[in-house]
Amino acid sequence: MNSRSHYDVVILGAGMSGLAAGIRLAHFGRRVCIFERHNAVGGLNGFYSIAGRKFDVGLHAVTNYVRPGVKGTPLGKLFRQLRIDREEFALCEQKQSRIAFGPQGEVSLRFTNDFVVLESEIAAKFPGQIDGFRRLVALVRTHDDVSLEATPLSARAVLREHITDPLLEDMLLCPLMYYGSSQPGDMEFGQFVIMFKAIFLEGFARPLEGVRVILRVLLEKYREAGGERRMKCGVSRLRTRGDRVVALQLDSGEEITADHVISSIGLIETRALIDGSGVANSDSTVSKPGSVRLSFAETITIMDRQPAQIGWDMDTIVFFNDTSRLDYNRPEEAVDLRSGVVCFPNNFQYPYNQYLEEGIFRVTCLANFCAWERLLPEEYREAKGRWFAAMQRSAKRFLPQPTVPQLKDIVVTTDMFTPLTVRRFTGHVEGAIYGAPEKIRTGRTDYSNLYLCGTDQGFLGIIGAMLSGISMANYHILAKSG
Repeated sequence: MNSRSHYDVVILGAGMSGLAAGIRLAHFGRRVCIFERHNAVGGLNGFYSIAGRKFDVGLHAVTNYVRPGVKGTPLGKLFRQLRIDREEFALCEQKQSRIAFGPQGEVSLRFTNDFVVLESEIAAKFPGQIDGFRRLVALVRTHDDVSLEATPLSARAVLREHITDPLLEDMLLCPLMYYGSSQPGDMEFGQFVIMFKAIFLEGFARPLEGVRVILRVLLEKYREAGGERRMKCGVSRLRTRGDRVVALQLDSGEEITADHVISSIGLIETRALIDGSGVANSDSTVSKPGSVRLSFAETITIMDRQPAQIGWDMDTIVFFNDTSRLDYNRPEEAVDLRSGVVCFPNNFQYPYNQYLEEGIFRVTCLANFCAWERLLPEEYREAKGRWFAAMQRSAKRFLPQPTVPQLKDIVVTTDMFTPLTVRRFTGHVEGAIYGAPEKIRTGRTDYSNLYLCGTDQGFLGIIGAMLSGISMANYHILAKSG
């Protein structure tokens, strides 16, 4: 452990945004240290091992993918700002993805990393909406989605100025919400634009080895730049005087100081460190309208053969909903089986003769933190088994009939995480995947040297999270100090 007690910048949390902020600051000679309570980096986008087998969490796909040579995109900005060679991320494009609505997915929209595919699908299946859709796309292309001072707008309200069919409205919102909305039933329009560009105008990709590749690159860049990190070393309290943070108390009792503090752990979670409790309390926020925090459950199935060998070869990701309207909200029960996301990590366009050795089938659904929290340990284990099976049954309705009589016959192992798992490893109130419903785009807090990045600052997706860390480092520290 480094014995230094003062830093130019301390960063709370070694997730994607914290690592990116650290790299950017270290490149410019700042003495920076990242403090992480857990023993692994990545936060919501990390991995874990069971019996020698590694499981990704969070990452279904990297959004914002563009092919080499495309200028002026978030991916290009990220590579420049962090001094990463494109080849280091080893990104491989998706095959195709789908949005499927109806009891068996009767209404379906395909999309790939070529936007013309989605546009053609909408023209064929919603011919009366195509002109409005094209006007919406023109608005999205010109909207300033990175403005830190933009006035919040309802995405649904803006959508309805261009799209009059409620089914198409919800089909367009479904992937964007599942991959980035912390707001029940709607999105802030700026965040809608970010995700529309990231998913539809740009696209999905993935390294063959998954999130480990990205984390490995980030850690190496951070180390090379001279940054420090302390793992299994959380911050238990932020001591303040007037409008400044003057010291940080670590879990060990050690105290350090810093000129600036960047927190990637969330607004309420950061405030809990200021009042000294160390425990983020959501009671005061949950009762307010629109402040419900959304979480997810996910099942992971490892198979002894490729999805292509059982007829699941075309789709990379499927966003499903079994009715004509999407109810993106905290469910009454532990899991909402009506909608969700299926991901096949095998179904990306990997280089010739390279492939994942085992088949992977992931299903993600909205979940109710409180319903899981109230369970006793034995009830929790039973509920996981029951909901695992139910989530798989629900998802398979939207996939081709597998060529094996019973899926269980080809299963090697399984795992499942719940909102309690998310809270345990991230500290997020109620296991909220995307943080608080309202974002603070400027990253400012009540303290002049304490800033937010990541989930509660508001840039979305893996690329967005890293750009959040970069932007906050640039805006609050590098730009002001020359």
